Amino acid sequence: MTAPSSPWAAAQRLFAALERRFVPDPQGVDFSPVLAARWAPGPLGGRLVPGGAIDGVGLEDLVGLEAQRARVVANVAQFVAGLPANNMLLWGARGTGKSSLVHGVLNHFAGEGLRLVEVERDALGDLPEISERLGALPYRFLLFCDDLSFEGAELGYKALKSALEGTVFAAAGNVMLVATSNRRHLMPERAAENQQFTHTDTGEVHPGETTEEKLSLADRFGLWVSFHPMAQPAYLEAAARWVAHYGAPHGVAFDDAARAAALTWALTRGARSGRVAHHFARHWVGQGALAARQKGG
Repeated sequence: MTAPSSPWAAAQRLFAALERRFVPDPQGVDFSPVLAARWAPGPLGGRLVPGGAIDGVGLEDLVGLEAQRARVVANVAQFVAGLPANNMLLWGARGTGKSSLVHGVLNHFAGEGLRLVEVERDALGDLPEISERLGALPYRFLLFCDDLSFEGAELGYKALKSALEGTVFAAAGNVMLVATSNRRHLMPERAAENQQFTHTDTGEVHPGETTEEKLSLADRFGLWVSFHPMAQPAYLEAAARWVAHYGAPHGVAFDDAARAAALTWALTRGARSGRVAHHFARHWVGQGALAARQKGG
């Protein structure tokens, strides 16, 4: 029978557990083998946690995004080279490849020392601490805020505005903020705000204070890149590429039946995008491979 633990031993275990949970790890993350990490905030300070497996998407896989890809790659190339570059806001319809482009850029420039740290919206107040932690490391970092939006003047909104003034990132020098959003101004736009616009005697139109406040945040991103739903040819090309990617080991090809099914799939989803094409390919290849296996078995 095991003897009960003493109160002192139990207290030691409790303190050790609290330290592991809340005290930042002074060793941080070894970014030599790790391409991406995430920031885990805590009441006594945050810590960097390895981000796990990275999406293996390549820039060549991003069909229909040639213009967006060129602008983002050019800006990140400047950043990786230690030259002046801009923080980026990638905005547009859902599933149009915003996050995939960020992953593709990371994979493309990883050999040149580019790394990524994912920061959640609620942790934007930690941007000065994150930048300070990363500033001494011999890498270039994309601070990635995915699917970013605000419903009002939240703390994260104010923290992001402050950070984008330039002092936070200028101090580190090796960090760039990249945000993706479905909203161009990162905040909801309401019809009532149109009533705040004023008109001068000369015909000039001036937005109200609410609209100006929203614009002031988005304007702090030096580079805006817009994403739109795919045209049908680009969608079919993306579907064909993903079917080839998943179907090659199973002998599933993108034939006329697959083309018709891909169009129907897009109609049922109400959108044409790279994400929809990807989901269709997984469905089509999985369904075909399973049917072939059952028939052969």
